[in-house]
Amino acid sequence: MPLALLALAVVAFGIGTTEFATMGLLPQIADGVGVSVPHAGHLVSAYALGVVVGAPLLTGIGARIPHKRLLLLLSGLFVVGNAASALAPDFGLLFAARFLAGLPHGALFGVGAVVASRLVAPGRAARAVSKVFLGLTVANIVGVPASTALGQQLGWRSAYWAVTVIGLVALVMLACFVPHQPRGRQSGIRTELRAMGNRQVVIGMAVAVVGFGGFFAVYSYLVPMLTNLTGISDSSTTLVLALYGVGMTLGTLVAGPLTDRALRPTLYAGLAVLAAALVTFYFTVHSVVPALVTITVIGAMGSLITTPVQMLLMAKAKNAPTMAAASNHSAFNLANAGGAWIGGLVISAGWGWAAPSLAGAALALAGLGLAFTGGLMDRGGRRSEVIMEGSAVADQEARTVT
Repeated sequence: MPLALLALAVVAFGIGTTEFATMGLLPQIADGVGVSVPHAGHLVSAYALGVVVGAPLLTGIGARIPHKRLLLLLSGLFVVGNAASALAPDFGLLFAARFLAGLPHGALFGVGAVVASRLVAPGRAARAVSKVFLGLTVANIVGVPASTALGQQLGWRSAYWAVTVIGLVALVMLACFVPHQPRGRQSGIRTELRAMGNRQVVIGMAVAVVGFGGFFAVYSYLVPMLTNLTGISDSSTTLVLALYGVGMTLGTLVAGPLTDRALRPTLYAGLAVLAAALVTFYFTVHSVVPALVTITVIGAMGSLITTPVQMLLMAKAKNAPTMAAASNHSAFNLANAGGAWIGGLVISAGWGWAAPSLAGAALALAGLGLAFTGGLMDRGGRRSEVIMEGSAVADQEARTVT
């Protein structure tokens, strides 16, 4: 079981690295394919679009494929997409390759979360899922800076080749360590789509889009905020971003046990503290030490809410959780785009570089309101250990194989 979770975390590490490495290599990529830096920025959008489209699409196509086989197929597509990115001779093909690389992102996380939750006792499911997400947060500390440095020294294509190697390692580990988990009799695209129509699933997705949008409203403009207001040099911003990643890692580590103990209170507290930290950042951004402390808290709270949202969607989707779990990552990418857009609006309106923190706080509070609405509607009041009704047979078979 620990090796299976490690294999899934390696997949998450590769995904986190390839998702954000492009941002740090835009000047090199722009020079390499003969476009401007702003034009090269569309590659980030191409990947995000792939995530939004691929999560429900690939999950639906693979609705009847056993989870382990589906993980292997999705990981293979991830490898192909990143290898194609490294080989792309021009911008058009590179754009298509980044879209292709983004397609399996959400489905890999969704299927991986379901698999992880079934490797352990129900009362420890959130801890297992948070360990998978840990690979994503560690990528922000290690993978992204390393791939950026590699791309700057050896050329931007080398960064994508490095991610391709990570994908191959993950593929081998998945094949060796993840046990077979048969699909239930009710599995299928119709069952998955019916689960997506559940009101609690819809509200959970809205919480992810709106609440996490508050996180991205600041994260998207963190570097100019630090250089213009805090007085941190351009050369030091990489270390600050790594500190942000440390906060995210700490939030992920505590999210699992807290979510297993009390799902909705963990979600409420995470969104409330995130909103408070974003408001605080509006005032602390002008001083280095208080700003760094607040940044760490923002990173921790942004990461903390990921696990309870994921577990909530899996619980409410009942015996068809895979598409809901995967689509959650489409929601997070929409939050990325929406938060960045709103943060840009308040800056363009002349409210100052600190304004995105207040806009982000408003989004976090709106997400908290949506979460409370879902809680009031949830008359059953069941705990996070309700993962998937009807999956007991599959769980037992998986543990027997283990």
